[in-house]
Amino acid sequence: MGNPSPGPSQTAEPPDGGWGWMVLGGCFVITGFSYAFPKAVSVYFKELMHDFHIGYSDTAWISSIILAMLYGSGPLCSIMVNRFGCRPVMLVGGLLASSGMIIASFSINITQLYMSAGVVTGLGLALNFQPSLIMLGRYFDKRRPLANGLAAAGSPVFLSALSPIGQLLQDAYGWRGAFLIMGGLLLNCCTCGAVMRPLESLKGRGGGRPEAREMLPPDKADAEQEENSGRPGAGSGKGAGRSRSKLLDFSVFRDRGFLFYTMAKFILVLGLFVPPIMIVNYAKDMGVADTDAAFLLSIIGFIDIFARPLSGLLAGLPLFRPRVAYFLSFSMLCNGLTDVLSAKAATYTGLVTFCVFFGISYGMVGALQFEVLMAIVGSQNFPSAIGLLLLIEAIAVLIGPPSAGRLVDTFKNYELIFYMAGTELIASAVILSGAFRFCLKRERPRQQEGRVEEEGVVLGEVSVGAEGAGTGEGSLAGEGSREQRSDTVTEGQREGCTEAAAESRAEGESPEQPVNQQLGDQTPEDSEPHPN
Repeated sequence: MGNPSPGPSQTAEPPDGGWGWMVLGGCFVITGFSYAFPKAVSVYFKELMHDFHIGYSDTAWISSIILAMLYGSGPLCSIMVNRFGCRPVMLVGGLLASSGMIIASFSINITQLYMSAGVVTGLGLALNFQPSLIMLGRYFDKRRPLANGLAAAGSPVFLSALSPIGQLLQDAYGWRGAFLIMGGLLLNCCTCGAVMRPLESLKGRGGGRPEAREMLPPDKADAEQEENSGRPGAGSGKGAGRSRSKLLDFSVFRDRGFLFYTMAKFILVLGLFVPPIMIVNYAKDMGVADTDAAFLLSIIGFIDIFARPLSGLLAGLPLFRPRVAYFLSFSMLCNGLTDVLSAKAATYTGLVTFCVFFGISYGMVGALQFEVLMAIVGSQNFPSAIGLLLLIEAIAVLIGPPSAGRLVDTFKNYELIFYMAGTELIASAVILSGAFRFCLKRERPRQQEGRVEEEGVVLGEVSVGAEGAGTGEGSLAGEGSREQRSDTVTEGQREGCTEAAAESRAEGESPEQPVNQQLGDQTPEDSEPHPN
């Protein structure tokens, strides 16, 4: 059986290096801007409250809207990536993120800030963040946990830099001048988008032709694919039409692991971003100098810099990779306990101690969250899965920080927000670990057997279809083709069972079930072709 020529929907083998390191560098910068920017904006909240005569909850909406757009635009990003490719989407996103902050510098009321710095900049960051993760998953496989950890380290690096830089810019130019300069910095997202070279261009002939094909609409890309392959209909037809129409795959919701993961992440996001967003205002209300208060975010970022790569390195070890979901649950539990135990910190030293332990657990969560998602749904379903997941998390982002700000405005007590955030993180850790321990692990062998049977049915349909296509070529040739195809089907089924047994062995399950029994007690006589 010949291999089909690579089409737009068919990716090459992940190189685990090479140009992938450049992609990793771009993802590092994009992750830094996407996650650090909504927190770094909090250094301007005091000035905004003074200029616009608003409260804590009103200013907290700026960070919440940015994060909500970052998450809520997930399905839109998935559709645009599947339609146009990662690089064009990221270039447009970089321009939007920059223009949003530039427009925000001319705002005359808080509503205009919500629309410009919140909606426009948040949408631009979203159009950069999700495609960068997709490209990282395509370039790395064996080293994917380490790559995810290194890319996630961009968030603390940028957080530790943007917070003091933002305070210095505000002291020198005011918040309007600082917003204008930040808009210029966000143009670097366009540079990062430019390095996201399509993986097919590394494998195909003709140099940049597959790379240029990503910039074309799908119908023109298919026409060029037919011309390059020399086979009419190679890039079109029923199969290609089906892949183009499925711009957002909702079938990921049939995966119970994805459902439990989404539930746990929703509760997690309710409280995860509350402490870093509110910590600066908390310190300022305690009488801490503005520069020292902004330095607290730098402490979280500095600790986070080392926590994320180390967590990714540990997650890639043979001991931890099959149990990466439990590793993530442990990280979430540590983060929640840090919030609860630090609720009564009333001195600057206590806040520094909180930032150290929060940075460690926060970095572990940031490094592992997308690795667990990739492990659950696979790289093929990851674009749709992350888009739908981020949309659901956007609701939690809109609820968490503003509700914390409302608590502070009502009770004038910061302890409540730490208890609230810690409880939510502990609950999410219990849900995720309990789901993998009691529900998902028992169903996985059954799902593997179902996959083996399903592959056999699909291969059988392909064999029958091929027989029908060759009926007019002579009985002897058709008989030989049928025999070869039947052997191929049986071999494919046995290989699928071998892979399922290996996966069960890696998780500690008993792999001693015979291969013939996994195939439904198929005997050698059943697998032989029957003469007409």
